[in-house]
Amino acid sequence: MSDATDDGTEDHDERLTDLEDAQAERERRKQLDKRFELYEAVILSIAALLAAWTGFQAAKWGGVQANAYSQAGAARTESTRASTRAGQEASVDVTTFTSWLEAGQDEGAFDDDGYQPEPGTLSGFLYERFRPEFKVAVDAWLATRPGADPEAPPTPFAMDEYVLADGEEADELVQKAERRSAAARQANQRSDNYVLMTIMFATVLFFAGVSSKMDTVKARVFLISAAVIVLVVSIGVILSFPIEV
Repeated sequence: MSDATDDGTEDHDERLTDLEDAQAERERRKQLDKRFELYEAVILSIAALLAAWTGFQAAKWGGVQANAYSQAGAARTESTRASTRAGQEASVDVTTFTSWLEAGQDEGAFDDDGYQPEPGTLSGFLYERFRPEFKVAVDAWLATRPGADPEAPPTPFAMDEYVLADGEEADELVQKAERRSAAARQANQRSDNYVLMTIMFATVLFFAGVSSKMDTVKARVFLISAAVIVLVVSIGVILSFPIEV
């Protein structure tokens, strides 16, 4: 009778111990769940905020790209107009110079000392109507005594003084268009970089979200660790990116 009582007491104690162990395990698991939930909530919050930020920056850089391409297009249009004006001015210069040269030769207005415009003559009339830019080049050319010096430039158009302001403006506008196009390409790359980081933060959200559905501790630890690694690396990357405000 005594042995049966002892066995019953031992069984009762074992069951009580098992219950206590099970209760302790449930409490431990509950604490782990709370801790995991906290980690997941923090990771999800940070990743969601940064995903929104990178999406915003991608849109901002996309706007910079569009504006830069628009400015490049406008500069090219203005360059074409300036180049057309320069071509027209050069044509006028050639026509007036040819007419002036023929008139001066017919009048015998040229000698070894150069040319002096005479009032009332056709050559004088044409000379006074040279464009100011062209007249500077003609005077510089005449100063080289082209009638006496075979080494002199053949025409004023070969002189450094012959400058078409509209032609220079066209060149400057072409360079501006190239700079704006380069800026647009750079902005496009930066926008693409931010889009890529948005995808990375979405990956963090995926890992953290799936972790909350896992039943095993190992699976949750693995997914949370993966989320943290991707999150930290992504944050380090975006810190090197320029910010458009």
